[in-house]
Amino acid sequence: MTALFSRGKGRRAAAAVGAVTLGLVALTACDKPTPLATVTVGSTTVTSEATAGCFGDGKALEKSVMEKCLSKKDGKTVKVGAGEKVRIGVEPKIADTGWVVVAGGPVMPEPTNNTYRTFDTDTLFTQKNQMGQATLMDKVTVTVIELSKGEAKGMWHFNLERDGS
Repeated sequence: MTALFSRGKGRRAAAAVGAVTLGLVALTACDKPTPLATVTVGSTTVTSEATAGCFGDGKALEKSVMEKCLSKKDGKTVKVGAGEKVRIGVEPKIADTGWVVVAGGPVMPEPTNNTYRTFDTDTLFTQKNQMGQATLMDKVTVTVIELSKGEAKGMWHFNLERDGS
């Protein structure tokens, strides 16, 4: 009686099955990627997934999570020269539900369903104190917030720094 597989072929088949199994286990351990937000200044473009712990995967963030996420400052950094335009874009999946930008305070009067918006540096770097006096900041954290029915579903953070050169 002859064997269906020779020893060499059987070992290779077992190794292939083992490799496929390990690959599937590794894939299930990976986090599902979040939609991307992008900041472009001049020729520099920075893209990021949602800030860690600040994405509800289609569900609204709990109030405590939202408050914690609003205070985060751990985004990618982009230098902005005087008078440059800052373009902020989101994937269509985010635009479909609506989004806003916050930079030390609300920057947009209403949520938008567009995939990108353009801002001037004064809008993003100017912060008003309680007395209504404006201060031009050297650094600001820009937060992109995905909204659905007035509730935050995800947040992306970017740090903008004024380039003095």
